[in-house]
This record gives sequence, structure tokens and C-alpha cells, in this order.
Amino acid sequence: MQSLTLFQPMRSFQGLTALAFCSGDLEKSPHSDPDPWEVLHRHKRSWVWNQFFVLEEYTGNEPLYVGKLHSDVDKGDGKVKYVLSGEGATSIFTIDENTGDIHATKRLDREAQAYYTLQAQAVDRLTNLPVEPRSEFVVKVQDINDNEPKFLDGPYLAGVPEMSPLGTMVVQVAATDADDPTYGNSARVVYSIIHGQPYFSVEPKTGVIRTALPNMDRETRDQYVLVIQAKDMVGQMGGLSGTTSVTVTLTDVNDNPPRFTHKSYQYTVLESLPVQSVVARIKAADADIGSNAEMDYRIMDGDGPGMFNITTDEDTQDGVIILLKPLDFETKSSFSLRIEATNRNIDSNFLSLGPFSDTTSVKVTVEDVNEPPVFSTALSKMVVSEDAKVGSSIGRVSAHDPDTSNNGIRYSIDRNTDLERFFNVDALSGVISTAKPLDREANSVHNLTIFAIESQDPTQIGKGITLITVLDINDNAPVFAIDYETLLCENAMPGQVIQTISAVDKDEPLSGHRFYFALAASVAGNLNFTLRDNKDNTASILTKRGGFRRREQPVYRLPVLIVDSGSPALSSTNTLSVRVCDCDSDGVALSCGAVAYTATGLSTGALLAILGCIITLLVMVLLIVTMRRRKKEPLILEEERDIRENIVRYDDEGGGEEDTEAFDMVTLRNLNVIRDPNVRRDVTPDTPTFFHYPSTTRPSYKSLPDNVVFREFIWERLKDADVDPSAPPYDSLQTYAFEGSGSVAESLSSLESLSTDSDQNYDYLSNWGPRFKKLADLYGNSDGTSVFS
Repeated sequence: MQSLTLFQPMRSFQGLTALAFCSGDLEKSPHSDPDPWEVLHRHKRSWVWNQFFVLEEYTGNEPLYVGKLHSDVDKGDGKVKYVLSGEGATSIFTIDENTGDIHATKRLDREAQAYYTLQAQAVDRLTNLPVEPRSEFVVKVQDINDNEPKFLDGPYLAGVPEMSPLGTMVVQVAATDADDPTYGNSARVVYSIIHGQPYFSVEPKTGVIRTALPNMDRETRDQYVLVIQAKDMVGQMGGLSGTTSVTVTLTDVNDNPPRFTHKSYQYTVLESLPVQSVVARIKAADADIGSNAEMDYRIMDGDGPGMFNITTDEDTQDGVIILLKPLDFETKSSFSLRIEATNRNIDSNFLSLGPFSDTTSVKVTVEDVNEPPVFSTALSKMVVSEDAKVGSSIGRVSAHDPDTSNNGIRYSIDRNTDLERFFNVDALSGVISTAKPLDREANSVHNLTIFAIESQDPTQIGKGITLITVLDINDNAPVFAIDYETLLCENAMPGQVIQTISAVDKDEPLSGHRFYFALAASVAGNLNFTLRDNKDNTASILTKRGGFRRREQPVYRLPVLIVDSGSPALSSTNTLSVRVCDCDSDGVALSCGAVAYTATGLSTGALLAILGCIITLLVMVLLIVTMRRRKKEPLILEEERDIRENIVRYDDEGGGEEDTEAFDMVTLRNLNVIRDPNVRRDVTPDTPTFFHYPSTTRPSYKSLPDNVVFREFIWERLKDADVDPSAPPYDSLQTYAFEGSGSVAESLSSLESLSTDSDQNYDYLSNWGPRFKKLADLYGNSDGTSVFS
């Protein structure tokens, strides 16, 4: 069994030609003769479909006819119905279910969608069952030239070196056309230049832009704007076109040598110009830019070698002339220099335009200024003897006016360098002399600054340095080099060296020190010690005997005479203290000086223990006294305490009358609360009352019932707290000594004594016993005036 697909041309529908794809099973006849060409039988398929083409952008008023579908099953009796499905079915494409005619109801755009795949089927109109299998066909949208070329990367920016040869490539532009490149010439683009001739040209097919003129100069014109057109239909009439701009910049090359604008320059500077200052700035003009305009300057020759140097300012490419040595108008008043400027980066392609260097002459004129005096020597050295008398001349300094006027000079000493005024200088001659006695040991060198001042212009001051060295004389006697501590063991043997001594002298003789040692004449014949001069500026102290005892003499004083070798020789007597010590067998001192006698009895440890006990007892007594002073008052009210109104404030809401654990009840019983000494808590505050009375009279609490009195007083206290702006929202507990009307002694409360006109006598309280003693003290023996008034 073989399968074969055949392509058979079908008839034309409405002028549109289609291809039918037919396939069938090919069977070998069982009764055929053996033949290389076997008979093929095709099963005929009765369903025919077409490949349709539709032009895009149809603008007619009627639906566009696409084509016709037909099935061989359709006998024209209306029993077959054609059904269309797939892309755009019913929305773009419609089919006549009776005839199979297909129409497009909307404008088609090939650039949006190039083809549509649809499925067609013939079904029985009554049963709606397919009479043919579903088949697929394609509707292709034919292109028309409805899109102009576009430069997607435009506008362009490009650059080309100046002086480029003819035909140098600048940039390539490209335009795209959305039309079908495989159908006609709608997408075939050619390029042309609209603006930019005759400087540039463009290749029609490739879009490559090239230079059309040789040797274009950037210094003449550095930028060109081109307009390039792309046209489809191979540029034919009726084709669509698009344009873009190309900005071409000519880049610089080093084709211009540096040139000085003048052949000579003249500058004037003051002779007082400091070294390393700028004398002048010159510049060679170069039409190039960037690195092509960089240049180096050098001094080719001049009459002032080493006086000047020239460098390049990298920012401005100026030649900066720098002064290297001080100027002196009186010595040389002008200088002539020859300066060369050369390009750093020379392009070998343009050597013919050179040379790329230029020279010029520079004349520097020095202008005279009034200069300060100048010392003949900047540093003068002098010497003076330490014993020079006051007023002795030491030396002379000299300065002169370097100007041609040669004004007179006056000299003075900068007293900041001679604070103690040891020296003077003669204002006219410059002779330096001593003003005080000198001491080489205190200051051996004096560094003085001498001022030289012009007589005609005191602002012109010259400075010179003078070093005065003080020469030594023998005016200091030698002394011990250190404070010696000499120890002598009790078991020392005769002739034993117990100390080696040396001496120092503040003087500094040229030949060096030489000291002589001896015992003072008063002790030269003593029986205990002797001295031996070692001839090397040291001496040794030796014992003459043994058997030294601390109990007999703990310390020996030995005077030693030291003489120097100066002229005249000076001497001094120095005392050496020798302490007798108890030593061990190796000669190491264990204890020295007088023997300490201690009384028999308690040992040192016992004494320290007793002392520690005494200190401990004192500390305990101090603690007890301190604790008693800080002892707090009892929390329970005493019988004699004032039990009038007390307010205790605490920051706690509490739990009501039955809650006794919400706060510390002891606090409420403590009367040691902070009271305002300026507020009387035992009088009625001046606040509005609960009952409104006339302002002229205020009734006594005695005229009110007991419950009203109590309520009125509490209300007054509440009003007092409400109107107090400084009162925090604390809870308060107020205690009142109110007994009521049932008491035999009637009410003892002060609430009934608020009226200022009360004449009640309280002397009877003193007869009621000790329990009322406090009240009797408060209210008894009154002169008819209420204690609350």
C-alpha cells in the first residue's frame, strides 16, 4: 500500500486562481500483470478549497469579495450549508451559507497581519451534521505601497577629521520600509542628499555618506548639517519617501603651527620682586584645539643666565616667566631673552605646513625701588671675655644703603634678642659694647639681631645677625661631683678604701680640668681617716684604724680641700659625711647611724593591735551617734501632738473605705507632712460657700445644724482644692476633731470658732485635767479675740 499526494490545478473563482491539494490511497491490483508501471487507483475526494488573495487597504463602500467555496455534495437544492471558522471569522470575513461566497467586511492591513487561517465545512442544513470533513484554507493579504521609508536611528551625529581626502567615509544611514520586500518594489529604497552639497555625497543603494571635497578646514567651518532622503519604489515616480538629518563635525588635526602675535615683548618689574614670582606671561597663538594646541616654551638665550625660567600653564597654554634670583637695579637694570614655543604633538602628515614652532624676544626692565640697608656680612661673629668691664667695645657692624642716594644709616639692637640688655650699639658707628657684667656659665653665646635704619626713610630697615661668644675665665671653684653617701662598716680594717670622690668645675679651661685633693689642715693629723690623690681628678678616702663603733660615734665629718689648675687657682672645702654601719660578713650595711634603744615590755605587734582596737571603737561610736541623729519620728500619733486638720497626699486611687491594703495606712497616721507655713489650715478659706449668704454678714457655724456645718466645711475645702491651679490631682485624707452635739462639753472643735466676733471664754479648759491641757494652752487666757482672727 502506498500513499501519493497530487497537486492538481483547479478552476478559477472570480478571477482568482487556486490550487487544490488532493490525496488518496493507491492500491495494487491483485489481477494486474507484472509490469514495472503498476496501475494506480485514486479515491476521488469531492471537497474543494482555495488559497485566496485580498488587497490591503480596500476603501470601497461594499464588502470586498474574497472568493467562493463549493462542495460536490452541494446539488444546488439548498440542503447544504457552508460554515466558516478561524481567524477573523464573522468579525472580518463572512460567508454566504447558501452559495459559499466569502467577503471581507473590514479594511485589512498587511503590516498588521499578513494572512488569516480559516476553516470551512459543509453541513446538512436540517441535521446540522457535516457532509464533508472540516478543511483549512488561507487568505493572504496582498501588499500595496502604503508605508514610507523611516530612519529608525536618526537623526545622526558623525565626525570626520579635517583635511580628509576626497571620498572619506563619514557614516552610513539606513532606512526601513514596512511594506512587503518580496512583492514588487514597495520596499526597495534608494538614498539621495537633499542638503549638504557640494561638501558631501551619499551612495544611493548603501546609504554611505562620504566627503565630496578634499581638505575641508575645521578652522574655517567645523560643522555641517546634511538632509538625507530615502525613497521607495526604487526612486520612481509615485514612491513614498522619508528624510533624516546628519550633523557632521570636522575633528581637529594638528595642521596649524604656533605663532607669536608680536616679534618682541617688553615688561617692567620692580627690583623688590620676590624670587619665584611671575615676571610675565606670553602666549603663542595656535588655531588648533585640545592636544593639538599644547606647546612647550624654552629660553633659547639671554644676557641673564640663571635669572629666569619659563614654564607652560597647562590650562591656558601660556608661557609663564619665573624669577629665579633676586633683582638689583644698581647691578643690572634690564634683561633680554629669546623664547621659543613648539607644539608637543606634531602630526607627520602635515609636516609640510610647518615648522611647528616660533620664536620671540622678551625684554625685562628692572625698576628701582627704595631698598632697606644691607649689612656687609649677614652674620657677624664676635668674642668677649667673661670679665670684660661694662662699656668695653666688642666689635663693629657695618651696613650701607644699596640705592644710588646712599642715605645715612642708624643702628639699634632688637631688644627681643637681648631682653636683659647686656649690650649696646652705637647708633652712628655700629660699635657694639657691653652694658652689664657677663657670666659665661649663665649664657655663653648671645644671638643679637641688629637693625640698620635709613635716616631719611625710617621704614626701610635692614637686619643683621651678630653672634657674641663669651670667653671663660677661672671664676668658679671646684666642688664635689655629687652628694656622696659614705658608709663605714664597724668591722672595717685599717687602710681600707671607703669612698672615691671626684670634682666638677663650671669653668671650661682650654687645656681641660686638673684637680688636686687634700684633707683640710684642721683634720690633716686625725687618727681615723686619710686621703690619697689618684692624680686623675679623683681621690680615695681610707681608714687609718679599725674598731669603729656606732655607739661611740655614728657619724664622722671629714673636710676635703679641692684646688683647680686655673690662673689664679681657686679652691673650696667640701665636707664628706661618713656613717658608721653594722655590716654582715660580706660588707653589706644592715643598719647605720645611732643605735636605737627600745624599752622592755610590749612588742611592736602588740602595740599595733591595741591601736587597731582603739580605732575600731572610735568608728563604732561615730556610727551610733550618726544613727541617733538620723532616727525618724514615730509613726503613731502621740497624745500631746496637735490633732487638728492634717492632709496627707499620695499618688494612688485606692480601693474604697473597706480596702486597707491598697496603700500604706501608716502614712495616713503620720502627721509629719509638709505644710505651707503661709496657709492657716485651722481657719475657713476665703472661697464661695455651699449656702449663699449676703456679702455684708456671714453667719457663725454655731447657728447651723451639725450636719450642715460639717458639710459646709467640707465643701469649702473642696472648693479650695478646685480653684488652686498648682494643686496636682492627688487624693487627700482630711481628719477633723468633730464630736457632735452629744458631748457633755459640747463641741470642742474649732469649726464653731470661725466667726471673728466670738466672745466665748475658754479658761475653764484648764480645770478639765491634763487631757485638755493642749486646748487650754491654745484657747485659754485670750483677750476676747479669736485665735482664728
